[in-house]
Amino acid sequence: MIVKSVLDPEFRRYGRVVQGLDVQPLLRALESETPCPSGSVLYVPSCPQLEALPVFEPLQNRVYGGMPIQIGYCNGDNHLLGCLEYHRDSEINIPATPMIFLVAPQQEITDGHLDTACVEAFRAPAGTVVELYATTLHYAPVTDSDQKGFRVAVVLPRGTNTEKPEIVPNDPQDPLLFARNKWLIAHPDAPEARQGAFVGLTGENIRA
Repeated sequence: MIVKSVLDPEFRRYGRVVQGLDVQPLLRALESETPCPSGSVLYVPSCPQLEALPVFEPLQNRVYGGMPIQIGYCNGDNHLLGCLEYHRDSEINIPATPMIFLVAPQQEITDGHLDTACVEAFRAPAGTVVELYATTLHYAPVTDSDQKGFRVAVVLPRGTNTEKPEIVPNDPQDPLLFARNKWLIAHPDAPEARQGAFVGLTGENIRA
């Protein structure tokens, strides 16, 4: 699979690199205060240590326009696509180590299904502030080839990825709702498929 950069023009359909934020204290806190498991991925939606840092206010007010936000992290070691998710808003990712995003356009979903041939790969350098647009399908990052794992801060509206609301399905997208503000499509080989996620990824479970 060809791996491009989030700095390349091809990434513009999926997101952008946010400028003008001092994220160095956040990167240091990711390295010193958050665990990084080997051979698995740990996601924590909200981390008080990260939310206490000075970058919280400009992220909330400049990037999200004053909406309540949470700062969590996604750390570990991953080499498979597994699933794709989307939210009703942008997601900010701030990697402390180089990592790779596997992404696809939400517009390619048909009746909850998507061919993984639509997926593209983009490398994010450490320290970049990457906005993934609401229409960008994404999931856990993939470990860069010369790294042993990754650490990345994840910024979303507060409450995202927490308990799933109870709904009566009445729309084709409703079966994809997996958690609060989280619509998920799983590959048949993904563990999430055995946890009740909607199985809608067809084709190869991409390894990168």
